[in-house]
Amino acid sequence: MLGDAGLALANELARRGWRVIATTRQHGGGPRAGADAWHERLEAESLEMTSPQQLAALRERLADRRLDLLFVNAAINRGNLPIDKVPTEMFTEVMITNALSPLRAIETLRGLVRPGGTVAVMSSEQGSISLNTEDGYELYKASKAALNQLMRSYATRHADDGHTKLLIDPGHNQTQLGGLDAPLTPQQSIPAVADVLEAQAGTPGLRFLDRHRQPVPW
Repeated sequence: MLGDAGLALANELARRGWRVIATTRQHGGGPRAGADAWHERLEAESLEMTSPQQLAALRERLADRRLDLLFVNAAINRGNLPIDKVPTEMFTEVMITNALSPLRAIETLRGLVRPGGTVAVMSSEQGSISLNTEDGYELYKASKAALNQLMRSYATRHADDGHTKLLIDPGHNQTQLGGLDAPLTPQQSIPAVADVLEAQAGTPGLRFLDRHRQPVPW
């Protein structure tokens, strides 16, 4: 599922020789625009991830495929408001996009992941409750904490499926979500994220890791 970081990850995995099925809300060129040299290893599928109907349709289109890795990357940020100033509609939109929809996607598509495969989600240090020691972005932080908790519940419910399960903090990146003042670019951080995915493959259980393969406090 592609954002700026998702596109960079799809490109990086294709560069490493993976065959990648990338979903995008865009029509037309989609992810191939960012994968010039590797486009033959990159397929594009259209998906609005907040739509259960579109998720189900994607599952049907991929019914005969098997995945080594299912990676979900989806998030929005609606600004730096204290929680008492957040409209109900905004709260609902952010929680549906950042927490509910990624787990719906995983539950819908997990049957495509081969035994020993990996199910991973792009999370954030912002979702760490113990590291929440600075003011700001309360709704975004809450949505990422909810994502982490839902992924923990998912891992508990599917503890015996043998899948590697990962929550990954890629660092603060210069994306539409992270802003232009962020210290990292996806080109700097995403190869390290790919390293984590490859290094953790075949290790069952849930881990919350940063791009340096270090645990992030819950």
